[in-house]
Amino acid sequence: MHNHKKSKNKSRQNSTALFFQNLNKNGHDRIIIKDLINYMNENGLIKDDPRLDSFFLKINQMNGINEITFEEFDKLLNESKALFEKMLREQLIIPEFKKFTHQIQKIYSQVKLNKDGVVANYIPQLKKVSPESFALSICTLDGQRFSLGDHDKPFSLQSISKTLNYCLALEENGEAFVHRHVGREPSGHGFDEITLDNYKRPHNPFVNAGAIMTNSMVRPDLEPAERFDFVMKMWKKASGIGEPTFNNSVYLSERNTADRNFALAYFMKENNSFPENTEILETLEFYFRCCSVEQTTESMAAFAATLANAGHSPLTEQQVFQPSTVKNCLSLMASCGMYDFSGEFFFSIGLPAKSGVGGGLLIVIPNLMGVCLWSPPLDSLGNPVRGIEFCKHLVNKFNFHHFDSLTLRHAGKVDPRVKSSTKVRSSE
Repeated sequence: MHNHKKSKNKSRQNSTALFFQNLNKNGHDRIIIKDLINYMNENGLIKDDPRLDSFFLKINQMNGINEITFEEFDKLLNESKALFEKMLREQLIIPEFKKFTHQIQKIYSQVKLNKDGVVANYIPQLKKVSPESFALSICTLDGQRFSLGDHDKPFSLQSISKTLNYCLALEENGEAFVHRHVGREPSGHGFDEITLDNYKRPHNPFVNAGAIMTNSMVRPDLEPAERFDFVMKMWKKASGIGEPTFNNSVYLSERNTADRNFALAYFMKENNSFPENTEILETLEFYFRCCSVEQTTESMAAFAATLANAGHSPLTEQQVFQPSTVKNCLSLMASCGMYDFSGEFFFSIGLPAKSGVGGGLLIVIPNLMGVCLWSPPLDSLGNPVRGIEFCKHLVNKFNFHHFDSLTLRHAGKVDPRVKSSTKVRSSE
């Protein structure tokens, strides 16, 4: 055991030394810090990654020093050794990340030309958003990140918020209790249809009635303000980066146009669908607030990556949800996440996803990465037009469809997890 540990440490030192030599362009046994950071960025490791806090703190403490020796380089990597080791050996989950993101950039530029769709207008505040807004972010299981467009602008989550609250309901109450009150089938009706299944339950957690139901199960023991604070903290924990915000104007606008949601809640109350002692008005207010949360695509891509990683946040390395919770959420995202387009979306795209009328689209590629797009113009079914087109190009280029593994040899698609060359930066 001791010899194995020594051998492993020696191997790490060798790969670190070889990487140092590759960056040692001036031949003076020093590397330029800027070259190191550029290489990290090319591999998707970005400054606001919480795993790199110590690294960049040490950089800042160097007081403007531009070059470092191997000994200084080795100490600099120390607290994030495992992450850097993966990068140095080109063993991050997408090893040729720069090449991959170049293809993503091409798809994004092509899709940006699409001017179809109409911004949601049934919530007055949403129709004020510019139809030109367009953002894309990705985050892999190793925390490799890439963004384009308006990725630093918060957007209204709307129905995408239903994913988190369903997960929270499962975590707190268990699958059996939750699904005694909400079904697991596509409804076959509009997302705000006043209808229940044969067991007097809303059909699934992603139609409005189902989301009102699951929201009723999220910490009803807390006072309303504390209850909403809990959700905001969970968004932060599940994303790992960024700060979720609350848009009061959207909330007021949503509440003032919520006759159908009030009707849904009282219809469920009439049918004794809710858990005992549910406060209907308090639940509705909570639901409107949750729909009015805003996030950036960067934060939401990181949240999607947490789902892709069985509930384990790539950026904080915390287990946020139980794997069984994530399995249930992704299953229902696959069958019910895209309104009345859900069946067609999974048939064509083959990925769990959830859209919102704010123009957001959350996509999970299990065991690989999360994606979030934001483009306000919607199609007739309430899904972002550019988001759908992007997904079609994505799965045409890469083997991301859930069942591509069955036809991979004949599909001619790219697997970004596999290096196109055998060149490695290691001693092994």
